[in-house]
Amino acid sequence: MLRLLSLLQTHRYWPGGELAGRLEVSPRTLRRDVDRLRELGYVVDAVRGVAGGYQLRAGGQLPPLLLEDEEAVAVAVSLQSSAAGGTPGMEEIAVQALSKMIALMPSRLRRQMDALRSQTERLPWSSGPPLDPALLSTLAQACRDSEPVHFAYRAAPRGGRDAEPTDRWVEPHRMVSMGRRWYLVAYDRDRQDWRSFRVDRISDPRTSGQSFRPRELPTEDALSFVQAGIRRMPHRYAVRVVLDAEPAAVEALLGHWATISGDPGAVLLEMGVDTLDWPLFVLANLDAEFTVQAPPELVAAVARTAGRFERAAKLT
Repeated sequence: MLRLLSLLQTHRYWPGGELAGRLEVSPRTLRRDVDRLRELGYVVDAVRGVAGGYQLRAGGQLPPLLLEDEEAVAVAVSLQSSAAGGTPGMEEIAVQALSKMIALMPSRLRRQMDALRSQTERLPWSSGPPLDPALLSTLAQACRDSEPVHFAYRAAPRGGRDAEPTDRWVEPHRMVSMGRRWYLVAYDRDRQDWRSFRVDRISDPRTSGQSFRPRELPTEDALSFVQAGIRRMPHRYAVRVVLDAEPAAVEALLGHWATISGDPGAVLLEMGVDTLDWPLFVLANLDAEFTVQAPPELVAAVARTAGRFERAAKLT
């Protein structure tokens, strides 16, 4: 049955004799296996007669693994991330799996996936909290359909205490994906200004069923808007590093995440971070000599990491 399903998922029309021959089974066995696939939810069209055959088409229900709608969207989102390079080496396989899955999705789920693809901008090499795929789908469709959204939003904790949720009434513009961390860029009607919202802090989204005329975003794109907002936020560490590198090479790795100035061989890298993991990752991947000017905690972290690598090299 798995071999049969693999052939049918090409969505070409298979004459019965040819299909039975490929599977090395009798026509009677082929009919029985097709009936089993139908019982599992696959919609297999059949044409009777001498030139009869079979063809698989998308159905009204998502067939096994018997996934719930939200589970199916979650799997497809993960495959989409891998296909876009989120999992190096798996891009081609992810594209094949994603195409098969979307081809068999009922129209309501394909519409959700289309919204996620068309309303999302991605940035690799980042991570964050897990998210509810149903929430992602609701917000993405609201962006695509220019439909206002009400939701409860929990701002970042301050002074060690969680902020109370506030009710927001926004005109969603675009979603931005940074690995597992997602942001909604929207015009806040109550505050009469553009905002970016961490999607993992959004709850109870409620669409209005109406539509609005899209406004012009004040930056080049939604990704630039989110990154500019992140840079303006106060951070625990102010990083300053001088690199013996080409400015273009540093810019290619960091994009808008840092301020880069200076000349080749003496590039000044400045960024604000809450943890030192990211600057350590950057310095390890630039393949350039460098001097850490600040903070002293980064100097200590570099020394610890260098010692760990040196000990590992002696063991090999």
